[in-house]
Amino acid sequence: MLEGSEDLARRFPEFAKAIELIGPLSLRRRPDGFSQLLSAIVSQQLSVAAADSIWLKLKNAGLIGPRKIKAASDEGLANAGLSRQKIRYARALASSRINYKKLRDLSSAEVIDQLTEVSGVGNWTAEIYAMFSLGRADVFAPGDLALQESARILFNLKERPKEKEFREMALAWSPWRAVAARILWSYYRVSKEREGIR
Repeated sequence: MLEGSEDLARRFPEFAKAIELIGPLSLRRRPDGFSQLLSAIVSQQLSVAAADSIWLKLKNAGLIGPRKIKAASDEGLANAGLSRQKIRYARALASSRINYKKLRDLSSAEVIDQLTEVSGVGNWTAEIYAMFSLGRADVFAPGDLALQESARILFNLKERPKEKEFREMALAWSPWRAVAARILWSYYRVSKEREGIR
């Protein structure tokens, strides 16, 4: 993390400015496995506060494992805060045959390809999982609105970059795109005074 942030700060004055403002980055590494991917699904298109609230309800109800998700009624999952669409996604994930241990040995592109075969797991969800649960240093989530808004402010852009152009913009930050994302999320927190990622 330190090597990546130092390299980005050396090559891009914008990142140097952000790091000066936000201070040292925390690793924020999470475990891997079913519950972490389910957590990323829960977070889709929600504020951090809303996602945290739903995740807490699911945990308190014991609904964060595949067998429990399969056994639960739709009503039980809805009472824990899942929308009808996310109930479908949670059940699809619970029924998938993802080998989470094998994912550790795959390339980031292979991880994203495998995960996005599951209904409800799009690029953003797979990229977040690769970054936070597998610790991949060169993965980016250009569809993330907080990252887009943070980049707009930091790089003085006229508008938020669209996903495709943002993906291309981030290529210059390789091999530290995940570190760049963490800098941008931290900068978002400071500039907007709210969290951009759980």
